[in-house]
Amino acid sequence: MEPSSSAELTADQAADEPLAHRRLVFGIVAIGLLMASIDQTIVATALNAIRGDLHAELNWSGWTITIYALGQIIVMPLAGRLGDQFGRKRVFLGAAVLFTVASLCCSLADDIYLLVVFRAFQAIGGGAFMPTATGIVAEQFGRERDRAIGMFTSIFPIGGIVGPIIGGVIVTYWSWREIFIVNVPIGILLIALGARFIPRSTPKPAGRVDTTGAVLLALTILFGMYGITSLGSSGAEPTDPLFIASEVIAVTLGFLFVRHANRNAAPFIPVTLLRGRGFGAMNAINFLFGAAVLGFGALVPLYAESRYGIQPLQAGTLLTARAVGMICVAGLAVFALRRTGYRAPMIGGFLLVAGGMTVMALAPHGLTPYGWLALAAGITGVGMGLSIPASNNASLQLAPDQISAIAGLRGMFRQSGGIVAVSVTTTLLAHAGNGGLAQAHSFVVFAALLLLIVPFTLLVPDHRGSW
Repeated sequence: MEPSSSAELTADQAADEPLAHRRLVFGIVAIGLLMASIDQTIVATALNAIRGDLHAELNWSGWTITIYALGQIIVMPLAGRLGDQFGRKRVFLGAAVLFTVASLCCSLADDIYLLVVFRAFQAIGGGAFMPTATGIVAEQFGRERDRAIGMFTSIFPIGGIVGPIIGGVIVTYWSWREIFIVNVPIGILLIALGARFIPRSTPKPAGRVDTTGAVLLALTILFGMYGITSLGSSGAEPTDPLFIASEVIAVTLGFLFVRHANRNAAPFIPVTLLRGRGFGAMNAINFLFGAAVLGFGALVPLYAESRYGIQPLQAGTLLTARAVGMICVAGLAVFALRRTGYRAPMIGGFLLVAGGMTVMALAPHGLTPYGWLALAAGITGVGMGLSIPASNNASLQLAPDQISAIAGLRGMFRQSGGIVAVSVTTTLLAHAGNGGLAQAHSFVVFAALLLLIVPFTLLVPDHRGSW
């Protein structure tokens, strides 16, 4: 028995060894994550330009952000499962092709509705990057996968730095259309490098993909969004039949989705990952975190322009200030996770982000409006850098054999929160007499949401050391 046990142990250790070309592969998949990150922040700086050029109302312009989030919500859980079934490299490269082509189509759109449709296709490609890239990196880094996955936290802030600057420059000196064209050469480079260097993963046997569940969830969110957005149209009230009908349909479809998930043998979202040990609390945290942080980030440039008259280029760099604060802390937080565990950095980070949002909502004291907003954005970035690595890993270590599915589910809940926050906020702003002040009040609400998260962190199983 001893020689056999020793041989099994040696085989397990060999399988868990980091692979030789892991850093090159990490760099390639990071390009995909960078593109997806850039497109979340770059559009935020162009919201006013898109609205003006396409003669669209603010609430419908906001769909360029929310439809991108919706597409990612649906695709993330599917991409994780499809990557396991057909090979992560194949799914990752397919996503890169779709994202690149859709970006080109977005640049050619001549009305807001067509732009929203192309953004939906772009989101399908962008949404598949995270779960497949997570799986690819986990395979490459072996026992170091927790740190490698945590380092993804530093990829998104880079997009947060580059995106607003590029968006501000392009909107100032060219037009909003070029913000999508930027993705085309990057996408071509990603496809070429990925095809050449990303190793093929061994497909795993998988059951039928639950398309019924995916469609029910997509329609639930879509009708809910449409109803909320309709309130932002001129003269619309909560008693409007279109709003009521949309929300009734959304609630009905949501009920059918939950019933389907409970009855299906292999549902779109596994019930164990919704309610299992630690997962229920993390899903609630991710939803509220997405509502507060993603919704907040998408609307910061609009706030700076509306309340203080700051130009788009400067307004975009506020997201850069947030990303800088995040990068300064994220790397240290990743390497400290094995000592600190997950709860402490999450709680500390959430409190810092809430404080930064509250500061941003207040009138400037002793600084210019831009300096005050940059300081507040930097504080939120530090809080995000502290909390995101811990929240990214908190559920992954509970089921290391389902990394792709969990990463997709995490993104789904965060994007769902962001969708609700952006849809409700832009609808309220469409009715507000003073948009800038109304948005300041919304930031206080976002801060309160983050405070609500703190009790949930106590329900998350804490963990120290490697997985």
